[in-house]
Amino acid sequence: MGTRHLYLARHGAADAFGQLTEVGRQQAQLLGRRLAPLPVDAVWHSPLPRATASAYEVARHLTDIPVAEAAELVDHVPHVPGPAERPASWAGFFDGYDDALAASGHRLAAALVDRFATSVPGGDVHEVLITHDYPIAWLVRHALDAPPSRWLGLSSANTALTAIEYRNGLPPALVMFNDMGHLPDDLRWTGFSRPTRP
Repeated sequence: MGTRHLYLARHGAADAFGQLTEVGRQQAQLLGRRLAPLPVDAVWHSPLPRATASAYEVARHLTDIPVAEAAELVDHVPHVPGPAERPASWAGFFDGYDDALAASGHRLAAALVDRFATSVPGGDVHEVLITHDYPIAWLVRHALDAPPSRWLGLSSANTALTAIEYRNGLPPALVMFNDMGHLPDDLRWTGFSRPTRP
């Protein structure tokens, strides 16, 4: 059985309308250069414009790699924790999430795991997923077999790289999380609030 190598990245920096900015474009290009030496088989992206544009910027640095939309990668809240498991600081975030909205997010999160968080028959597969903060947090939480509410607080910077490996019969291996080694200092930590970062 082969190994499925997932390279997860949040889209590049975007404006208030969800469009990729020039900074976001530069970030995506640098991510593409970093991924260029890898034997990437496909680039998948969320349907949202900032992720789509980022995916095509990344793919410009890869050779003849298919780029395709995956609805499961759309930005969504994968799990609405119950009151007992909800940190007080997150309480207001979930205002307005009724049972129907929570169930929809749960179905989408399950579809994301079913499609991408599995081993594959045959040889190794290397896939790049350009998505959003919350789906990355959900896949990391799943890889670590952590409780559902632990997706909270796992955040990724724009175009930071997270890698997970899936081998048949073994638990997933989180290889790296939120790695910004391909970004110069002035392009790091976008997508986070403003406090000083290392």
